[in-house]
Amino acid sequence: MNEIELLRPDFPRGRFRFVLFDFDGTLSLIREGWPQVMMPMMVEFLRATGTPESDSELAATVEEFVMRLNGKQTIYQMIQLVEEIEKRGGKPLEPLAYKHEYHARLMRRIQGRLDALAGGQNTPDDWTVPGSHTLLRRLHERGLTLILASGTDETFVKHEAALLGLTEFFGTHIYGALDNHQNFSKKMIVDRIVREHGLQGEELLGFGDGYVEIEEVRRAGGVAVAVASDEVNRQGIHAWKRDRLVRAGADLVIGDYRQADRLMALLFGE
Repeated sequence: MNEIELLRPDFPRGRFRFVLFDFDGTLSLIREGWPQVMMPMMVEFLRATGTPESDSELAATVEEFVMRLNGKQTIYQMIQLVEEIEKRGGKPLEPLAYKHEYHARLMRRIQGRLDALAGGQNTPDDWTVPGSHTLLRRLHERGLTLILASGTDETFVKHEAALLGLTEFFGTHIYGALDNHQNFSKKMIVDRIVREHGLQGEELLGFGDGYVEIEEVRRAGGVAVAVASDEVNRQGIHAWKRDRLVRAGADLVIGDYRQADRLMALLFGE
């Protein structure tokens, strides 16, 4: 089943001018499995402090803050790791050093996916949330401005978006994390869109599988679609994501974009 769960039946329809998309888990599946890289790495560094906590206790601590900060730039998870190491009497590296180590480990997991896309052994549909290209095309054809904002580093987002055939929909509006992390956030992107284009809240539509983008779109008065994607099975609703995104204020919940036409009719009141 690929249901569309309507949480706010009276949400404003059809006035959208700008659409904000998250990237990983919302459109791209290239980085599927990233928590299985980040969290064990963090447990490893916390274990090295000599803490008496068990691995399962450390894993629970790590999972809580990693998932709470998901959707923000990766550096914020590393800043929290530094704080956790210090709490346990350890002498941590700089957050950026941990971010680079995480990314090196993640690349070992996903390099084969990138190579298969670049070499044509895989197609963009193999590594995107089902129906992504159809939905983006429908929105683009209506003349809406599409914006991509990711907590992943901007250079990687642009490269991976190109491999997935997504760049044409977003043009120059692709934004990601910067090493100087104070210069980027999804809140800053939303605020800028609203300010520069004089948007009324109901003219902003957002799609995301993380807490941050749902919260920011709703804070701006926009309509937020929670993409509770099951990144492994690629169908149905991921229950943990769904519950978290509902708490963030989502107006609708979907698992993917297989029902793109029905979703468009619902969003535009047709």
